[in-house]
Amino acid sequence: MSSSIAAMEQEMEMEEEIPEGYAEIVVVRHGETTWNASRILQGQLDSVLNEIGRQQAAAVADRLSKEPKFNAMYSSDLKRAADTAHIIANQCGLKEVILDEALRERHLGDLQGLTMVDAQKMKPSGYKAFLAHKRDQEIPGGGESLDQLHERCVSSFRKIASQHKGERVIVVSHGGFIRELYRKAAPNRKLEGKIQNTSVSVVLISASNNRWFIKKWGDTSHLQGIGMLDSGFGGDKTSG
Repeated sequence: MSSSIAAMEQEMEMEEEIPEGYAEIVVVRHGETTWNASRILQGQLDSVLNEIGRQQAAAVADRLSKEPKFNAMYSSDLKRAADTAHIIANQCGLKEVILDEALRERHLGDLQGLTMVDAQKMKPSGYKAFLAHKRDQEIPGGGESLDQLHERCVSSFRKIASQHKGERVIVVSHGGFIRELYRKAAPNRKLEGKIQNTSVSVVLISASNNRWFIKKWGDTSHLQGIGMLDSGFGGDKTSG
């Protein structure tokens, strides 16, 4: 990380006001699901929050309700994200959750609904494509490449930023999607660790000059006493 970027992030961390021309976007991964716990590749299939996931969602909602006012709430339309978002919105006094399919997890093609073990046995070509991590590699069965996911992520966040200059908004999405957000905002840094369920990250985006900065990343301090999957399944390079 360059010293100039580090200095900018430190300065932004201390600022209360949003820099002129920027939108402040608080990004939350959905709560834990039954499929996360069972190590099933979800992709764009629907799965539901388990009891821990609902507790995580309530905890992050309580945390965000104590922060400065939010102007809008966006979420992936997949149930695990939408349910997390509605719990947050109710606690934060936001009347509407804008559901957007562009905020969905990566489409994993033939691998969706399978465990990693079953994927290796039943869909070997898709499994190999998934683990190759080649940016332009699509997954058989209509799955997206990482480049396609990245373009969808960047495009959706640029649109949100352009509509909310000077405002704070919340976006609830998914592990793989959020990893691509980091890749855009910090292209010269390697992402360490996992995107944990209901982790909170904050990015500042200027849609006019395409400048992106990370203000906070992967904070899970609100989960003390609740817990999270040690595997962080779905929040690492096997996101889905």
